[in-house]
Amino acid sequence: MGYSKDQLLARLKELQIDFSHYEHPVVLTVEAQAKYVGNRGALSKNLFLKDKKQRYYIVSALADTKVDLKVLSQRLGLGKGGLRMAPEEALGEILQVPLGCVTPFAIVHESASHVSLLLDQGFKTEELCIFHPLSNDMSISLNAHGLDKFLKSVGRDPSYVDLEANPLVGKDQPPDLAAFVPSCCTVPPNLPEKAPSSQDSTGNHVSAGSNSAAVTAKAVKPSGNVQNVKEKSVNGVPPSIPSADAGKFVEELLNRASALLLSEISEDSIKQHGGQLGAEVANNIKKCLREDLKNLATIFKNTAYTEGFYAGTRYQAKRL
Repeated sequence: MGYSKDQLLARLKELQIDFSHYEHPVVLTVEAQAKYVGNRGALSKNLFLKDKKQRYYIVSALADTKVDLKVLSQRLGLGKGGLRMAPEEALGEILQVPLGCVTPFAIVHESASHVSLLLDQGFKTEELCIFHPLSNDMSISLNAHGLDKFLKSVGRDPSYVDLEANPLVGKDQPPDLAAFVPSCCTVPPNLPEKAPSSQDSTGNHVSAGSNSAAVTAKAVKPSGNVQNVKEKSVNGVPPSIPSADAGKFVEELLNRASALLLSEISEDSIKQHGGQLGAEVANNIKKCLREDLKNLATIFKNTAYTEGFYAGTRYQAKRL
């Protein structure tokens, strides 16, 4: 059972975060929400996305920020067609909110511990920002400092990015947002794979809807210079193993394991599992790293084979 809006408001008060809340009829678009709270602060639109490896993302932006999913996907290192709207079932299983209620506050749930949260840097320049408190029949306004305080209370470091930027991504320009790709996939129980649900006339699933220039997510075939999928890590970007170097290979494994271990330990997980936390973390690490390590081992093997083949074709034995 997820947090209710009343429980969330109580937690904000407990954290001594200044906020105001406004009750209103259920709204499914930013335009509808604006009729009730448009003069209370900067409205937000919130996208719940997934990539091809079942990793999930919340992108929270100002209502007038233009978010191009193709560009964002490339900046994450997922290719042009690597992101799409998450299915409706994932809202209940992962974020534990109903349709139209995507919000940064959904991160409070343990089931969303591996969901990446990207915040519009524009929030930091606004006096007050408006979000749904896990329910779209209410809106709350608070400043970025208050949002940061809440996120830190659940073990998250706020990540503000320029969502309208379009930097060049290439061989010498690595994806600038690759660090925000979750360390492992989130596979909810009994969650069937189906097409993204429709939220508005554009076909996008957007909490408190996007404006008329809503973003669209279309699957795009990767360009010819993209490496074979077997040569990509589970994070969607080529891992830093440029040669068949065992030392670098082991270092990569340790870095991944360390990052995942730190992401598993939070205030909520300690409260939930208590003395069983060690076993729970160990099981999660095994589950999440299995495919990652398998991919890295395959990369290492293929790299070693390629270098051996390359050397063999350029070596000619002397004739007696």
